[in-house]
Amino acid sequence: MDKKLKQTFTYVTHLECSMVGDNYATYQQHNLSKAGKPLLVKYDLKSLSNSLSREELSYRPETLWRYREFLPIKNPENIVTLGENMTPLIHTPRLQSGKGNIYIKDEGRLPTGSFKARGLCMAVSMAKELGVTRIAMPTNGNAGAALAAYASRAGIEAYIFCPEDTPQVNVREIAAQGGKVWLVNGLINDCGRIVTEGKEKMAWFDFSTLKEPYRIEGKKTMGLELADQLEWVLPDTIFYPTGGGTGLIGMWKAFNEMKDIGWVNGKLPRMIAVQATGCAPIVQAYEDGAEHAELWEGAHTVAAGIRVPVAIGDFLVLRAIRESNGFATAVDDEKILEARNEVAQQEGILLCPEGAATYAAYKKELSSGRINPSESAILFNCASGLKYELPKMSRFLDCTQPVIDYSKLSD
Repeated sequence: MDKKLKQTFTYVTHLECSMVGDNYATYQQHNLSKAGKPLLVKYDLKSLSNSLSREELSYRPETLWRYREFLPIKNPENIVTLGENMTPLIHTPRLQSGKGNIYIKDEGRLPTGSFKARGLCMAVSMAKELGVTRIAMPTNGNAGAALAAYASRAGIEAYIFCPEDTPQVNVREIAAQGGKVWLVNGLINDCGRIVTEGKEKMAWFDFSTLKEPYRIEGKKTMGLELADQLEWVLPDTIFYPTGGGTGLIGMWKAFNEMKDIGWVNGKLPRMIAVQATGCAPIVQAYEDGAEHAELWEGAHTVAAGIRVPVAIGDFLVLRAIRESNGFATAVDDEKILEARNEVAQQEGILLCPEGAATYAAYKKELSSGRINPSESAILFNCASGLKYELPKMSRFLDCTQPVIDYSKLSD
C-alpha cells in the first residue's frame, strides 16, 4: 500500500441506474436500482483531471491502488488489500500471424490467483466502509475464493454457494480461507436464487455479480492498468472471456472515463466478448440484434468461469460491444483445450480454460476475417492455469534398470 495514502479522497458524485438513469445517494448500502438494474458509480471527472496527471501517476507504486482517484473508497483506512500488484502484459510473438502484436494480460498473478481479486477487493472494501457484516454470493469458483479471502481479511462473514461440479481446488480454497461454502445441484443462477431467497432471513448483503455497484470499479482497473502499461495508446482489440461480463463493462467504463479527461485519444478498442458454444447467451443476443439475452438452457463447458446461463448485466455487455464496434463469439471446448496446449508449448504460459478461449477465439476470427492480422490484440487470461485440472502424465522410468535407448525419451 502507498504510504502516502493517508487523506480522505473521493471524486464520486452519485450512483446511477444503468438502464433508466435515475440517481442514488452515495455511501449508503445499495443493491439494484428501483428498475432492478445494476447501479454505476459516477465521478466528477473534471475535478479529478485537475488534481491528477498521468505523469504524477507514474511515480506511484505499481498496484491497483495507484488509480485511487478513479475509485470509490472514501477513507483509506477501509481499504482491504492482499497486495494487488500490476499484472504482466506479455508479448507473444509466436502466436502472431501478421504484423499485429498479440499480448496476454496475465491476471493469474493477482491474490487468490485470478482477476476476481480486483472486483472483490473493491467490493469488500466498500462493504467495510458501509458497515456490512455478512455477505452472500453465488460463484463458479474464483469469485468465491476471492470473496472468502478478502472477507476474512476484513472480518466480514461470507456465505458462498457453488454448482456441485465447481473445480474442487476452488471449493477447498473457499473453505480454507474462511468462507461458509455450500455445493448446489444446479448452475450459478440456481445458486443465485438461493442467495436471493435467503437474503432477508439471513441478513445477507447480496454480492451477486452486478447486484452491488463496486465490483465493476475494481474490474475497471484492468482498463486503467492496460492503458498505463501501453503508455496511453490503447490496442485495436480486446478479447475478454465473458460470463457475467463485469470486467468487460468495467474496462469500457474506464476507457470512456479516460477519454473524457483526455488521457487517451482516438478510437477505443473493439471489445470482443468470448463465450463457449455450450453457454453463449451473449453471442446469441448479439447475433439476434437483441438488447437482452435469453436464459441459456443446458449450459455446459470446460471453462467453468464463463458458464453463466443468464446475466443481469447482459444489456451493458451488449452495449459496450456495439459502441466499440466489437462483437461476440463462441468457441467449443475442443478448441479451448487445443488453444491452452498451444500457448503453453509455444510461449510457456499456462492459461486457464477461460483465458485459452480468448486465443481460440482470436484464431477463429482471424480465419473469419472479423480480425485483421495487422490489428493489435490483448487476450485476457483471467486465472492461473494451475487452478484447473491438467492432462495426466504417465511416462515412467525404473531407476533400477539401465536406460537402453536414450533417444526414445524424445518420443
